[in-house]
Amino acid sequence: MPQLTDPRQRPRLALLISGRGSNMRAIAEAVLASGLPIEISGVISSRPEAEGLAHARALGLPTQTIDAASFSCREDFDAALAAALRAQAPTLIALAGFMRILTPGFVTEFAGRLINIHPSLLPAYRGLNTHARAIADGARLHGASVHAVTPGLDEGPVLAQAEVPVLPQDTPETLSQRVLAVEHPLYVQSVMAVLAGRQRLVDGAWQSFPPHPGFESVGFSARLTASDLGLDAP
Repeated sequence: MPQLTDPRQRPRLALLISGRGSNMRAIAEAVLASGLPIEISGVISSRPEAEGLAHARALGLPTQTIDAASFSCREDFDAALAAALRAQAPTLIALAGFMRILTPGFVTEFAGRLINIHPSLLPAYRGLNTHARAIADGARLHGASVHAVTPGLDEGPVLAQAEVPVLPQDTPETLSQRVLAVEHPLYVQSVMAVLAGRQRLVDGAWQSFPPHPGFESVGFSARLTASDLGLDAP
């Protein structure tokens, strides 16, 4: 992951969305409220109708749409996305409800700068329908994971996780809402920790470091519960 060689350099964050952008909004609002010298370089959506675009504009953030439906193949879409990101030169790229599987070439170009949040306690339940699968398996704990993006689907090194209980009466919808409540603070603290230099990907593993000057207030915990995050018990 590129490091800040000049203490006066502002880390830059790019946010990728495809839908309502609730994680994007949580991250952006936290960054803007923090007072830390972090620049949000832009919000890019793969769908022109994504609700998150309006939220981003309301926050005064630069937005861009690269309509995946207008490309004949994944490689062409990823090439356009890569060009847009090169222009922004972000320190970190956070996938926030970005519903695209990125090609190996794209992931290789931006290796070490891509993170994602996934609604399960990885390595359990990679892919889709995680809540229904957890209920069907009789899982007692479920949650969310922030991980580095690698060519393998949801296989990158896990940076942080937050767990919630699976209740006997849960449906995929109720469990989804409980997980979403921890997703937002988990992703916010993870993004801030990486931008602060407190967490860095080194040789395929996350390692802890002293924060960049001016970012000493940024904390980090790799494993959180709902109570840790100040959320009410179910």
